[in-house]
Amino acid sequence: MSINRRQFTKLCAQSLGLSLLAACQFVPTTLHPISQPTAPSNHNPLWIPPTISGTTIDLALAKATSSLIDGATTATYSYNAQPFWGPTIILNQHDTVTINVTNQLAEATTTHWHGIHLPAEMDGGPHQPIAAGATWSPTFTVSNDAATYWYHPHLHSKTMEQLSYGAGGLIIINDAHEASLPLPRTYGSDDIPLVLTSRRFLDNNAFDTTAIYGDVQLSNGTSNATITLPAQFVRIRLLNAEVERAYNLGFHDDRTFYVIASDGGLLNTPVPVTRLPLAVGERYEILVDLQHDLVGSSLEFLAYNGGQPFGFPGGENARDGEFGSLLNNTTFPVLRISVMPSTPNAILSLPTTLAKNVLWQAHDATQQRTIAITDHGPGTPFTFDNHGYDMQTINQTITRDSVEQWTIVNGRTFDHAFHIHDVQFAIVSRTSGPVPAYEQGWKDTLAIAIDESVSFVAKFSDYANSHHPYMYHCHMANHEDGGLMGQFLVVE
Repeated sequence: MSINRRQFTKLCAQSLGLSLLAACQFVPTTLHPISQPTAPSNHNPLWIPPTISGTTIDLALAKATSSLIDGATTATYSYNAQPFWGPTIILNQHDTVTINVTNQLAEATTTHWHGIHLPAEMDGGPHQPIAAGATWSPTFTVSNDAATYWYHPHLHSKTMEQLSYGAGGLIIINDAHEASLPLPRTYGSDDIPLVLTSRRFLDNNAFDTTAIYGDVQLSNGTSNATITLPAQFVRIRLLNAEVERAYNLGFHDDRTFYVIASDGGLLNTPVPVTRLPLAVGERYEILVDLQHDLVGSSLEFLAYNGGQPFGFPGGENARDGEFGSLLNNTTFPVLRISVMPSTPNAILSLPTTLAKNVLWQAHDATQQRTIAITDHGPGTPFTFDNHGYDMQTINQTITRDSVEQWTIVNGRTFDHAFHIHDVQFAIVSRTSGPVPAYEQGWKDTLAIAIDESVSFVAKFSDYANSHHPYMYHCHMANHEDGGLMGQFLVVE
């Protein structure tokens, strides 16, 4: 039985109290814990994952416990003995890194580096399982631009369960160009990670790992989260780590905020928005101007998920059952922000230019592929081209260094979140209308609505292997586990 409405209301109660600044504290190791503020009544301090950096990274995935809601602790999975989720890995462009992943679970897993361009045999997809008790040590050179990426399990048919337990973490890549810009980048102070997800709890506070939608919204694993931020421009790194739910984000006062980066790097210029859709697996970085807010005041960052078009994930009216949730078709808070005085060296102005990306255009492509998301297939609700995923079947073969246009065609049943491994792409067209300005940057994940077709162009460079494939799939973990996934080889 899931939590009742009274418990849900208590979790979502509002308060006007203040909290202390979440300051970044460094210790003489590569693991940097972040101090926690005192939360106002009925709110909980936003947990900031510690960071881990260097050219050799050690990760261990194991069972853990966490106090996520009132009552008994919840059994979770986490990396490096964190209560829920894992540390944020900090990498530098051009470094050659080795990541030692030790599986301390009693079952196999994988760890996939979502959005990272690297050899297929290092990708961490279904073909790179880590047996219980084993260690996997991929080595690769960091070639991606500065942006927010993430890591998570990708074991076929077990992704939803392991992700639901909390296995995952962020990756932040730094590069020289981003470092030269006047942007907030003090992690945990004016540069905040915000991982959005939700969970359904059973009577003993255990996760219902079969639930597609949760009843309790969690930000970095924190229910009813709050943070105190300085009265200046602050940076929020957004990740939708849900099983299926999408988010339509904005502030309670409809203020303008600015998208500065998409999945794979900085946009050319900041894009002003009052709402920002966020599909499963997508990341955006935003700047929020707090310098005109009174010290001691507060604002709510909300998911405006009520009244969305048919097919919007989490827009269903059901409150219970397979597709039900107390959050469905509602507007609900994801983070309460209280305002404190600005910090020394505060960022008080918005950069006018961020990057000089030259994105691929349709005319650059020398090969076109069309892939249909079909509403029926062998033993699963959704498939690509009526073929369920088979680890022994190569669905696409691509010549290394080719520039291709892929058109994804959706059916009439539900929205999806399409993700492709190996590459960052440029969206060149949507049949639903113009490509929004915030999507006009490097992407590896895209939302696709009912009856929509989306085309993107990518170059499949650097790595070729005639045996080890990359994946493309819906990033809704239940759809992925059910067979909405294909694989491709990049060959010489």
